[in-house]
Amino acid sequence: MEILIAFLVMLAVAVVAGVLLTVFSHFFAVPEDPLKTEIRACLPGINCGACGYKGCDDYAEALATGDVKPNLCIPGAQAVADQIGSILNIEAEPFKDVVAFVACNGHCEATFNTAAYEGVKTCSAASMVYGGTNSCRYGCLGYGDCANVCPSDAICLADGIAHIDTSRCIGCGLCANTCPKHIIHMIPQEAKTVVLCSNKQKGADAKKACKNACIACRKCEKTCPNDAIKVIDNLAVIDYDKCTNCGACVAECPTGCLKTVFFPDIPDDVNTEELIK
Repeated sequence: MEILIAFLVMLAVAVVAGVLLTVFSHFFAVPEDPLKTEIRACLPGINCGACGYKGCDDYAEALATGDVKPNLCIPGAQAVADQIGSILNIEAEPFKDVVAFVACNGHCEATFNTAAYEGVKTCSAASMVYGGTNSCRYGCLGYGDCANVCPSDAICLADGIAHIDTSRCIGCGLCANTCPKHIIHMIPQEAKTVVLCSNKQKGADAKKACKNACIACRKCEKTCPNDAIKVIDNLAVIDYDKCTNCGACVAECPTGCLKTVFFPDIPDDVNTEELIK
């Protein structure tokens, strides 16, 4: 009998609490802005933060209440920008596709381990132990933190470093934000020349750390007819606004850290949302 009474009391408390919550939610609910709801429906819902806001909800709210550009959603690209522009009755600026790129070619044959690491197998953890065990302190650690956060399975690990399949990359930038070495960059998809290195040591030291490292010889800088490449902090840096993809710097690079590349786009018959996990 005592158990039954206790059960009935708890049941009564639960019912009363449920009724009170229902009443409060009805009378104190904050009305949703219909404009925000309509804009939010256009966004992919990845909450990657590439737009500069915490997530799709915050970006939708900013669009609905302020003077914010409609083309900041990188995964949504031009299609989403046009939809939002139509809702807000404004013209969306042309959208430039970007892809993630790993600025490292320090594969197993080019670098070596300086110690044995037996800690947590993540890049963030390994980098806290003297910068990792890789001979190049600027190179990819190869534990796949970037692959783990990629919402479209566009990243794999091979030969000790991360590789990105741009035919699956949606340009969200989560991998770039996650990499503790900051060697993943978002670059224009139309780019044809890249620097496969992030080492900022002086030439001789960089070469000792990795056979494929940039040695800051400045041959690329002197060869470029458009002044599109500069050696900054002992590392070649490309200005893609000036680069015409002529390939002159690639031909002159003595270590092969400058490469000609092609970044294939996501096929037209594939919906971006279908790639998301």
